[in-house]
Amino acid sequence: MSPQNKLLTNSSALPRCLALGGLLLSLASGFACGSGAMEEQDAGGSTGGGVGSGGRSSASGGTSAPGTGGQTASGGKMGSGGAGTGGATGSGGVSGTGGGGTTTGSGGKASGGNGTTTSSGGVGGAAGARASGGTTGSAGRGGTMGGAGGASSRGGAGGAGGVVAGPGGAGGMPAGGANGGGATAASGPCDLYATSSAPCVAAHSTVRALFGAYDGKLYQVRRASDKLTKDIVPLTTGGFADAASQDTFCASTTCTIATIYDQSGKGNHLTVGPAGGNGKADTESSATALKLTVGGHTVYGVYIAAGNGYRNNTTTGIATGNGAQGAYMVASGTHVNDGCCFDYGNAETNNKDTGNGHMEAVYLGKLCWFTPCVGAGPWVMADLENGLFSGANGPSSSNTSVAYDYVTAMVKGHSTGYAIKGGNAQTGALKTMYSGALPTTSGYNPMHLEGAIILGVGGDNSNVSIGSFFEGVMTSGFPSDAADDAVQANIVAAGYGH
Repeated sequence: MSPQNKLLTNSSALPRCLALGGLLLSLASGFACGSGAMEEQDAGGSTGGGVGSGGRSSASGGTSAPGTGGQTASGGKMGSGGAGTGGATGSGGVSGTGGGGTTTGSGGKASGGNGTTTSSGGVGGAAGARASGGTTGSAGRGGTMGGAGGASSRGGAGGAGGVVAGPGGAGGMPAGGANGGGATAASGPCDLYATSSAPCVAAHSTVRALFGAYDGKLYQVRRASDKLTKDIVPLTTGGFADAASQDTFCASTTCTIATIYDQSGKGNHLTVGPAGGNGKADTESSATALKLTVGGHTVYGVYIAAGNGYRNNTTTGIATGNGAQGAYMVASGTHVNDGCCFDYGNAETNNKDTGNGHMEAVYLGKLCWFTPCVGAGPWVMADLENGLFSGANGPSSSNTSVAYDYVTAMVKGHSTGYAIKGGNAQTGALKTMYSGALPTTSGYNPMHLEGAIILGVGGDNSNVSIGSFFEGVMTSGFPSDAADDAVQANIVAAGYGH
């Protein structure tokens, strides 16, 4: 975005366990228990009776119930949530497939006395499709099955540990909540977008993994005292950033964010931006200026002060020309100004303003380009170059202020149109601010995307804006509204500010 072009364009009015067996039902006819198990004597039970049902996992109802509700053997004893005495290991149930989704047993165990039942009903699969309408969940939450207190190997306590959000309803889209111990959902935003044929080709966050299976590098910090760097990774697969390792590395000195790694596998990492047509070379953001709590974890965001900015001009998989794409970011609705331009998305590859339609980035801030704007801001807008569009050819009465502590901001476009969405990243649904045709002003239809990625600056490196960035992705293809809704639910479930 070029501020000097504002007057020119304004005057033109631009525009994610089916357990068939999971019965752990050891029939009482002829299977004697050993003497070491924890048992509960039936009032008319015979000595040495059979093992009762250790609990039932129902696919059709979508719940996993503990063993105390098991089926009682004739004259025998009731199982207390595990296998019979003597430490026999139950099957733990068969992992169901949910329309391509998989269920893994990530070490989730439920202890029923001295015996143990190994559960294969752990973290939900990436595709997250519904298995016979069921949801994963309330017995031994977080991927455990059976008695209380079973520990999950990834991310915290079983039993009463948090919730693994089950597959959703129509379209089989998992809701993607947080599980026990604070690990993020089995499905991340990029898993959800993949189900709508709009896979992530860039995924950036200093807060958390954006794929359920991601355990690679999130970001890199640079230490001022000796210029050494350290990569920060998630605490667990699909989890939150290990901010404590940053604290240790940066103790008694200052640190900046040197690199924000791309989690998509495309290698679209962000580093400090070079000088451009409307701004000198950018500087790295403080690594410690933006501490917050998400899902009970202390993490750090990217604090953009005036002059800070990140860019990648040589990307892979990012839309070019009139190609379809989507982009969202979670950012602060309170750390904003009216400077140009706190953007995240597609921009020019030469750091200069190369004309209308050469950008498609999501903007959040108080710069009202096309008047009138509704409310006092900040607003979610589409930076299409030479204009921050509220909708249509510029202004839109449906584009309202989003003054939330944490904002979900989205812009997506295809060959003939674009859409803007915004909402509270802590609760509720997204609001569609605009969905319709591209601007009719020359240069915007068709678009002329170049495929660079920017964060915190405009396309020509205008870098007088401020903002706080926590996560963002870019997709190849136009995401469905259902996918957008599922991503918003995932963001809310992540627990920003909690």
